[in-house]
Formats: sequence, C-alpha cells, structure tokens
Amino acid sequence: MYGILNDFFTGIGLSNITREFSIKLLYVCAVFTLSFIVNFITKKILLTVITKIVKRTETKWDDILVRKGLFSRLAHIAPALVLYYLLPLIFQDSINAQELIKRLILSVLIIIILTVISSLITAVNDIYSSYKISKNRPIKGYLQILRVFISIIGTVLVITTILDKSAFGLLSGIGAFSAVLMLIFKDTILSLVASIQLSGNDMIRIGDWISVPDFGADGDVVDIKLQTVTIQNFDKTLVNVPIYSLVTSSFKNWRGMSDSGGRRIKRHLSIDMNSVRFCSDEMLKRFGEIEILADFVLEKKIEIDSDNKTKKVNTNLLINGRRMTNLGVFRAYISAYLRNHPMIDDEGMTFLVRQLQSTEKGIPLEIYVFSKDQVWANYERIQADIFDHLLSAITYFDLAVYQNLSSLDLTEYLKK
Repeated sequence: MYGILNDFFTGIGLSNITREFSIKLLYVCAVFTLSFIVNFITKKILLTVITKIVKRTETKWDDILVRKGLFSRLAHIAPALVLYYLLPLIFQDSINAQELIKRLILSVLIIIILTVISSLITAVNDIYSSYKISKNRPIKGYLQILRVFISIIGTVLVITTILDKSAFGLLSGIGAFSAVLMLIFKDTILSLVASIQLSGNDMIRIGDWISVPDFGADGDVVDIKLQTVTIQNFDKTLVNVPIYSLVTSSFKNWRGMSDSGGRRIKRHLSIDMNSVRFCSDEMLKRFGEIEILADFVLEKKIEIDSDNKTKKVNTNLLINGRRMTNLGVFRAYISAYLRNHPMIDDEGMTFLVRQLQSTEKGIPLEIYVFSKDQVWANYERIQADIFDHLLSAITYFDLAVYQNLSSLDLTEYLKK
C-alpha cells in the first residue's frame, strides 16, 4: 500500500516531504475512519442487540444498567482501542510522537473507564434502592465517597500518564499539601463521619418524617446524599439539610409514631370552675338516660349510697359523704365515648382522660389517646370530630367551657 501511494504521489510531481506528509495524512484518515466504523458498529448494532436482549430478561438490574448508560459508555472503548493500536504504527519513524500519541489515547481510555465506573456506581445505588433494606440502610453517601476516591485516583493516573511520571512520586508530592486538602474537603469528611453515625445508629431512613426546626424542615426524607439530606415539607417545598447538622444538633424523628400504628391526640378543654357542682338526683336521672353512661351512673350511685349508708352519713347536705360531680361524670362520659369510637386505640396505646392543674383560665381536662389512622388529613378530621362532639355535649352536664370575654359577650351583657 505504501509503494502504491508513493508511486502515485511521485507521478503527480509531489516533493519527498509533501509526499511523506500526504501518505501519513491518508493513513491517519483511514485509521479515524476505521475507528468511526467500529464506533458505529458497537453503538448502533451491538448496543441495540444488547438492549433488546436486556428488555427480554426477567431481571431488573440489567435494565437499570442500560438506563444509566453503562453499555453506551463501554462502547467508547472500542474506537479508542483502534486508535491506540493503529495510530502509533503510522509514526514508527518518530519515537517521541509515537509515545505522545499513546499517552494521550491512554489518558482518554482512563477517562472513559472512569465514566463507566461512575455509571456502574449510580446503577448499583438504583439496584440497591429497589430492595426494602435500602430504606433502613441507605448507601448513597458511601457510593458518593467511593466516586470521589475513584475520581481522585483517575485524575492522578491521567496526569501521570500524560506527563509520563510515576504515580507514587506524584502522590508523595501531594502529601506535602495534605493540610490544604483537609481544609478543602473538610465538609466532605464531616459529612462522611456523620453519615456513618446516622446509618450505624439507624437514626434516619428514607421515608422517615423528621422535624429540623433550625432549618425550617418538617416533612419526609426523600433522599440521603453524601453532604445533605433532602426533606420534602408538607407544603411540597424541598429543604436540603447538611447531614452533619443532624448529628451536631437535635432533630425529631416521627418513625416511632409510624411504627406504633397510632398517632397521639393530646388536647384539652378548659372547664369554667364556676360551672362545677355536685350532682343532684335530677341530674343523675338525666345522666342515666345517656346510653353509654347508664351503667356507670347506676353502678357508681349504688357504690356511693352503700358507702354513705355504711358510714351513716347525713345526706341532707350534698357536701356530706361521697357525691358524684358533673365534672367527674363528664370525664366518665368522655372515656366511654372514646372507647366506643372506632378510630381510637384503647388497648395497646396510652388512654387517658385526666384533669390538669387549675389555672386562671379554668380547669384543663386533657384527652391523651391515640388515633388508629396516622394519615395527617384523616387524623385531623378524627380529632376535630371528637372535640366538636365534646364541645356540644358539655352543656348536657351543666358545665361551661372557659374562654376570654369577646365582643359578643359584652353585647349580650349590655342588652340585659
């Protein structure tokens, strides 16, 4: 081939230098054309066949590899190898040019391999995320650290390949700048340590509802990266919280509530002290007509009457002996009402209807129970329905809810 081209260019009258340059230029064009053909075959034919085979398999991990571009990036290696083995042959008469070309193409191959490894790491994270264990033990942060180390090693290899220097010599020189590197990667190092602590102690998982007041975050964890945790608030805004801040400062994780199967309702009614009184016979008769209170009123009345009779108490005055109060009966009514409520857990979870310390705003009567439904909207509806009912029922017990005077109260008072 060389003789044919040499005779052709000699016949058209080219000088020796021009003739040699033209022959080498044609060789170079031929090698690049061959590389282009190999690239076309690997990408348009071989890659298409691999994609079709992958789609027919039942496994999902190979689909992820295709989607993340692993095979398409691997296809770049074939044309690069053609250039690596053929281009230096064209410059056999120039050792320096031959070595430079080899080093440049080898550097490109290293970069291609780095992109392949990066795609593989991304695919590994996606494959791992498809398993349930990923919710409890996310590995994205560790994979990002691995990607950083591989990138550093790859960068060192590219530089040493181009400069034709020893990698160990370059790394020993970098050791002198270790203090600077520690300063540059301070956040990364802190994040790595924090990520290990959070994962090792199972403090946070993807899907957890957490509250981080310092960053205005209150919602679900949607992503855990090397340096940040992404939280989607309930208004659909996203907050990126530095991962090490979750270790250095406090945050609230609602996972315990989710795992318990219930959601706490803790709210109180403020009872006007002036409305609390002993129950008269007429009141007890009226309370006995309330279905869920009938048994309680009857049993309690028999118990108190028996106790007073045994102690020979003078019952002409209500203050003597034991007596039921309208507030006590109302507490019993609330307990009975909640135990009959289909969405309140009265077995496995804490169930309290208690009276708190009286204040200038009345007597707090607190409900401390758990809803069976944890969905926020349903939970709020259940809680609202309960207190709607209790606020309406309280008047049946001759009780009043305490509240500050309003303009309506003043208007009604002035009318009198």
